[in-house]
Amino acid sequence: MEYIKKNDWDELQNSLSQKGYALMENVLTPNACETLIKDFGVDQLYRKTVEMERYRFGLGTYRYYTYPLPDVIAAIREQVYPRLVPIANQWMQQLKMGVSYPEQLIKLKQLCEEKGQNLATPLILNYGKGGHNTLHQDLYGEVYFPMQAVLFLNDHSKDYQGGEFVLTQQVPRAQSKPIVLQPKQGSMLVFPTNYRPILGKKGHYRATMRHGVSEVHSGERFTLGIIFHDAAQ
Repeated sequence: MEYIKKNDWDELQNSLSQKGYALMENVLTPNACETLIKDFGVDQLYRKTVEMERYRFGLGTYRYYTYPLPDVIAAIREQVYPRLVPIANQWMQQLKMGVSYPEQLIKLKQLCEEKGQNLATPLILNYGKGGHNTLHQDLYGEVYFPMQAVLFLNDHSKDYQGGEFVLTQQVPRAQSKPIVLQPKQGSMLVFPTNYRPILGKKGHYRATMRHGVSEVHSGERFTLGIIFHDAAQ
């Protein structure tokens, strides 16, 4: 099954280049979203559960999937990754990083394995009233892909209030720029894992990006995080 229409890819690439993020609607059906939420309680699907408050990450719970991933998650990873590789490599060239990412996800996994990174990183996150996620980056090891995605599994207009997705962009010698988004159910947001290039007077420079979630005022919020590199033990 193709989760993203072919004519949406150009828009995604343009948005990533211009804004640093891209939003695509109707990637998942309501039924697919409901299935992922329902499976939050199926322990054998996950390798690790984290209570965020314990580590001062915020307030909420997230669970890392184990391999093999559920079909829908594996398919989205496989379909999205090769579309992002040309943008990722362009970013690395613009920033003169000397890094090139392989065209196939399995090749990225092999690079991760060489550095001791072999744990699945896709995760599902759950927030209740008062839940939030502090600003952070999902790096997990020496090898990391410069973009990741989050899919919104329930409807902010009826299932919860608050809980906006927050991106911050820090440029050298300047204050951080906040970007606040509230995507619809089934939408996918692609954004930088660590940094992105911005064109300045002397060429491209690196803008550090972080992401988090504002406080949920009522209801319950679920999202699915899609990270392409694996994690170390």
